[in-house]
Amino acid sequence: MPTDQHPIPREALPPGWGPAELRDGYVSYRHSTLPLELIADCTRPDRSHPSLGLGRCWELKHRYALADRSITETIGRVSTRRAAVNGLLECMNRIHEVVDEPADRIEIQDVLHRVSLADVVPDCSPSQ
Repeated sequence: MPTDQHPIPREALPPGWGPAELRDGYVSYRHSTLPLELIADCTRPDRSHPSLGLGRCWELKHRYALADRSITETIGRVSTRRAAVNGLLECMNRIHEVVDEPADRIEIQDVLHRVSLADVVPDCSPSQ
């Protein structure tokens, strides 16, 4: 897949969503009316089990404006780029289908944290 083309075709995006930024190991989509951006960022797989042999993973995040600040929060991590792209699309679809009041940041966060991500990177932290 060419690195200069967004992985989700415009016709597959839910209403109001469009590509924002694309570079090696980073892709983001922004909503046209919500102060919201969904991001897939390639990163090191901290806390994943060493036997998996993962050299990198994709962290899904959402960024929103709060007063004069930009806040970025993690949604989850997946092990492949394809899973990251699918996760972004699922997040966009869920927001489009579920969120009644676009300005309700809490509802948006709740929806994003309930998205089931395929190909999740196992977390073998001591608390498990």
